[in-house]
Amino acid sequence: MIKLLELEWRKLERGKVIGEMIIYWLIIMFLPTFFLTVVFADEPMNTFSQSYSNALGLMIPIQMGFLLFGASLINHVFIEEYKNKTITLSFGYPISRKKLVMVKAMFIAIVVFFCSLVSFVLSGIATYVLDQMLDVINGEPTLADFMSYAIRTVTHSVVIALASLIPLFLFGVWKREVIPTVLCAIVLNQLPTIHNMLNLTMNLEIVYVIISLMGMLSVYLSVKMVNRLGDL
Repeated sequence: MIKLLELEWRKLERGKVIGEMIIYWLIIMFLPTFFLTVVFADEPMNTFSQSYSNALGLMIPIQMGFLLFGASLINHVFIEEYKNKTITLSFGYPISRKKLVMVKAMFIAIVVFFCSLVSFVLSGIATYVLDQMLDVINGEPTLADFMSYAIRTVTHSVVIALASLIPLFLFGVWKREVIPTVLCAIVLNQLPTIHNMLNLTMNLEIVYVIISLMGMLSVYLSVKMVNRLGDL
């Protein structure tokens, strides 16, 4: 299994993928401070600046941006291989197609999880350092805030990794279309905003559980149906 995961990494245009990672990290790590100092600066109902505990409500949804990175990986790992016909060569390996699809999905989930984890850490550090300079968040972070952020760093990185696989079956393995894959990721990325705009009573954490399960279902269908969908 490890060797197959390594093979998927070697097959990628690693320079391009690493470049995407760095761009996402650089943008997302400064977004919380940008929103607090620019976007929400004159908002009378802005509560995110009242404490570090409240700021978590802003910082966590921002990390959902890595769903777009997941869509990019689906394109590299699945769609491009189908369109370039290199998927046929992969399916010629002495392992089942179902296992190969599972490995590819695991590869995407692991990379997105790692990138989200790093992004949470970088974003937390950048927000704290910039707050010391600009004083955008009232008070200082408590031990409880650090513990809550650490727990959410892990749990929400898992959510992002699983949710990033939602477009896999329909748009990656079946339709093999890049633009719908990206659009699906954009909609998922905006779920926290949509949730707030519609004033839904459903807890946002329940929404995260649902999209995580949807990602797992997408992987299951991809594995189950890959033999029926063909190579072309």
